[in-house]
Amino acid sequence: MSVSSARLALLNGGVVASGNLAEGLAVDFAALMAVALPQADVAALDKMRAAAALGVSKRMLLAGEIVLDAVGRQGLTALAGHASDTVRGWVCYALAHDYERHAAAKPLELLLEAVRPLADDAHFGVREWAWLAVRPHIARQPKLAISLLAGWTADPSERVRRFACESTRPRGVWCAHMSILKENPELGLPVLEPLKADPSVYVQDSVGNWLNDAAKSQPQWVRALCAAWLGQDAGKPTAHICKKALRSLAKK
Repeated sequence: MSVSSARLALLNGGVVASGNLAEGLAVDFAALMAVALPQADVAALDKMRAAAALGVSKRMLLAGEIVLDAVGRQGLTALAGHASDTVRGWVCYALAHDYERHAAAKPLELLLEAVRPLADDAHFGVREWAWLAVRPHIARQPKLAISLLAGWTADPSERVRRFACESTRPRGVWCAHMSILKENPELGLPVLEPLKADPSVYVQDSVGNWLNDAAKSQPQWVRALCAAWLGQDAGKPTAHICKKALRSLAKK
């Protein structure tokens, strides 16, 4: 899907949010940064331009670092309300960079709480960047992360509940796998169990995908869990989750 020059000018000018993935990927990070981040120096913008050929995940990582250096931790609050979803995505990565620089003195809980409003963002893209940005830190402390995120499963927002699940997937998308969860998926139950009959399809799909990930290495465990869940509640939400969870196994 191509993006018109007029539409691209609005995106690069930071005055509108992307309407789909194609628009989000078409954004010129350096052009947008020059407008949205006047604090960035010439060297930083040149570095961003030089990274134009890199994949979007690497460019987001770099942009987050540049943003943090330009405005500092305190300056991120204002940018988190920017009209551009790409800029708000940069904030997710800036928060992750800030945590990494001070991880020895900051608990993981502070990073998760800092990114929580962005996990609940109205824009689909920002919500994805939110969990992708913190995923490396979750992967380093998966048991702690799961214990913290278990509390998010009771949040009124389906977006926050979905983040708790999506950010801890054993395999995930556009991110490194978590071997401990691939081999021991039962460690994820504090997050999965409260969501097994979630009324939101958005959350149901995430839980189903989590279990489908696990089924690739621990198929019998996933089969047994789905059988147990369906035995307790055969309603539509649980049935939808289990169908997605078992889809790869059903093809074999």
